[in-house]
Amino acid sequence: MEIHSILKRFFGYESFRPNQLEIIENAMSGNDSLVLMPTGGGKSICYQIPALALPGTTIVVSPLISLMKDQVETLKANGIEAAALNSDNTADRDTIIRRKCMDGDMKLLYVSPEKLLIEIPYLLSHIHISLFAIDEAHCISQWGHDFRPEYAQLGQLRERFPSVPIMALTATADRITRHDIITQLKLRNCPEYISSFDRPNLNLSVKRGFRDKEKMAFILNFIKARPFDAGIIYCLSRKTTEKVATSLRTKGINALPYHAGLSNQERSETQEKFKNDEVQVVCATIAFGMGIDKSNIRWVIHFNMPKSIESFYQEIGRAGRDGAPADTVLFYSIADIIQLTEFAKSSGQQEVNMDKLKRMREYAESSVCRRRILLNYFNEQTAHDCGNCDVCQNPPQRFDGTQYVQMALSAMKRTDEQARLSTITEILKGMRSATVVKKGYDQLKTFGVGRDISVQDWNDYLLQMMQMGFFEVVYNEGRRTVVTPLGNDVLFGRKTAQLCVIDRSIKQEPKRSQKRLTLEIPAITIPGLPPTNGIEDPRLFEALRQLRRICAEEENFPPYIVFSDKVLHALATQKPTTVEQFGFIPGIGDYKRKKYGTRFVALIQKYI
Repeated sequence: MEIHSILKRFFGYESFRPNQLEIIENAMSGNDSLVLMPTGGGKSICYQIPALALPGTTIVVSPLISLMKDQVETLKANGIEAAALNSDNTADRDTIIRRKCMDGDMKLLYVSPEKLLIEIPYLLSHIHISLFAIDEAHCISQWGHDFRPEYAQLGQLRERFPSVPIMALTATADRITRHDIITQLKLRNCPEYISSFDRPNLNLSVKRGFRDKEKMAFILNFIKARPFDAGIIYCLSRKTTEKVATSLRTKGINALPYHAGLSNQERSETQEKFKNDEVQVVCATIAFGMGIDKSNIRWVIHFNMPKSIESFYQEIGRAGRDGAPADTVLFYSIADIIQLTEFAKSSGQQEVNMDKLKRMREYAESSVCRRRILLNYFNEQTAHDCGNCDVCQNPPQRFDGTQYVQMALSAMKRTDEQARLSTITEILKGMRSATVVKKGYDQLKTFGVGRDISVQDWNDYLLQMMQMGFFEVVYNEGRRTVVTPLGNDVLFGRKTAQLCVIDRSIKQEPKRSQKRLTLEIPAITIPGLPPTNGIEDPRLFEALRQLRRICAEEENFPPYIVFSDKVLHALATQKPTTVEQFGFIPGIGDYKRKKYGTRFVALIQKYI
């Protein structure tokens, strides 16, 4: 079949996204490639369409059983023959899969890197392989942020199967990592296809200096404003995931923790409940996410600042994979910066990790469009602000904070630059803590000079001062604070300093406007239907969502595999009243049109 026909028949789309067609044609010509696309950017279609168009079986290397299961279920729901070889299978199931591969009837076979290495002399050497697709390829690189040893051995594929093309795919990889992937996999004449990292459907927001209690108040209001929306809260530690999940449950929110300290069964059950919309919120460490293709995650919150922009971008990318609007919120504090800096300094790649943390801080501390910072990190520039981040929507207000800066820096100088930040706050507030009294800091001229400012506000101002380079924390010398030359200029009156006004009025997260609750759908020409105004009916959307859930329960599929939220938004906008019209909705292929069309059209007709 011609590749455009495959796209329409199995996936329900009329046209390809940028780079997809070129990648597919390159693979079908027998060439290697490196594909860099953001999460939700359409990587899977790049190898799934060649798999359907070429004779034989495409082998997809994937790191997690749960991710393989998601992909296989999605393909089967589109009428495509696919399977996974993994430890969850029975011996009989493995025999059936192997036989289909031998007969050339299995179009896509998913395996882990460990399983692949075992099967090279056995199954793989006795079947017709059309393509190797290496997913999450950043795991190959020594510079990758999720290194997995077995990936480093995948260079064997070139030696054992020299004529089979290899496609390496990942969502995030800097220039060094990309070069490393090409070298390790021994890719030949390998073009690099780098798609835009812009995810305009994601709203980007940062909250600075919140204490845990204030974070929880914000999160509770945030979730209550989105009662039907699934989301992930990423935390730095296992303990925090448990604490946040427990706190939410006491407030009536259906939330569960997910971290490496739980048993495999507990993690698997949590993931399945989340995929099936039985749990609204998962509070997780970074262990969660790579193994899930759930397209209707509507928000991601970072309870703590991540260690790098790569990690942050992958994690927020799990929201809004279907292209519908989604929200992201990042909390960060001076405590996060100190802890992450210590992690970076004690790592085996101190210089690299410190640089990555610095770039993450620049994003969090920015007073310019956040999307431009993200895109610039991935070597992509845009000439305009996004209008969909907190800086664009609410530019920070500033005031002359020279006096506050001089108070803080003077306190540092008078301690001979030996005090930690927490002690500086105690000095400014006039607090006679054990450290202050023991060191005699209560006798300093600056003791109590800032007692009218709250501890929380001082912590915020000190964070801003550190961001602007007025002082440094010397981590390898007891985390003492040292005034910089720029700080000396302010301290001695040679320069002034602007600080951001602290806004404590944002504890109540406002409910989304109607514009955010609905989705503007591009006009689609459907025979027999008049043009729409492009705005969905939210009540019909909810009715369609309920029907989707019923269909999913009948087939034991997660709801998003039946249809994505974006498809439901389009149905609630276009309101097709025949099965033929139903098939014109983007994302509905022939298989799903025949399978679900009658039921969904009947609901729309009844609603109208």
